[in-house]
Order: sequence, then structure tokens, then C-alpha cells
Amino acid sequence: MSETETVVEKEEGVKSTLEETSSKTATESKTATESETVAESEIVTKAETKKEIKEKWGIAHIYSSFNNTIVHITDLTGGETVAISSGGCHVNADRYESSPFAAMKAAKAVVESATTKAFTGLHIKVRAVGGVGSRVPGPGAQAAIRTIARGGFRIGRIDDVTPIPHDTTRKKGGKRGRRV
Repeated sequence: MSETETVVEKEEGVKSTLEETSSKTATESKTATESETVAESEIVTKAETKKEIKEKWGIAHIYSSFNNTIVHITDLTGGETVAISSGGCHVNADRYESSPFAAMKAAKAVVESATTKAFTGLHIKVRAVGGVGSRVPGPGAQAAIRTIARGGFRIGRIDDVTPIPHDTTRKKGGKRGRRV
């Protein structure tokens, strides 16, 4: 007996054992394939529902001075206002308008309004007074950013858009300054 004849006999033996086991498990595999197709269809429907959810991005403009904090959400073009609120709407005393608490309340009101309008992500633009005024945002800016992030939005960019003059502009008060 040569090597090729023994290899052919071994292959025939393997085929016969495969045929026997496949006929025994044919009924078992039918139920397994049915459950697999059901599982695959569930996966496909879950994937389809995820595709239907579209990301909707907006811009959160936060103006924070030492007198007030204003949170304003627009669409990506900046042309359409989605929601707007200020710190002064949520506290009674004027001295608390710029506080972090008032900024949190204003941001929370804006976040609730934006979530009802199906926004999923926001780019944040923080602005201070700028110009001849302070170039540092007020105390409410950080609290407003933190509240927006906790509201469930994806945060894209955080930009500082404080207007800074490239040539010096005159401070108010005239040539001799403010006379007390």
C-alpha cells in the first residue's frame, strides 16, 4: 500500500463520520439557526434605531460679567435662538445676578429647553466684557459650563470670544479722568 492510498482511505473515513454526526444534529441545528436569526434580527433593529438618532449640534454663548451672566443657545449658524436665560431671572437681589448659583439656574433652564428640542451636542463660546473693560470672565462662567456638561450634552469646543481691541480704545471719563 502506497502513501496516496492510505491518505484517500483516511479522507473517506472522515467524510463518513461527518455525515453521521451532521444527520444527528440536523434537528438540533434547525432550532439553533432559528434562534440565531431571531437574535440577528434584534441586532439589526437595534442598529437601525441608533442610525435614526441624528446628532444635533448647537452653540452655547455664555456672557459673564461681574454684574450678570447670560446663557444663550443657538443653532450652528447662530441665527436662530433655541433658548436664553440670565442670572437676573433666577435671583431676587441685584448683587446675586453674577453669582455661580444664578448662572447654574440660568444654564439649567436653558439645558432643559434645549433637550426638549433634541439637541445632543454643544460648542461653547465664553465671553467677558472685553474692550476697555475686564478681559476675565465673571464668576458665573465656570458654573454655567459645568451645568451644561452635566446636562447630558456632548461638548465640542470651548472658545474664548472676548473682544480685545488691537489698537487702544479710550476709557470713559474724559481727558482728566473721573472726578470724584
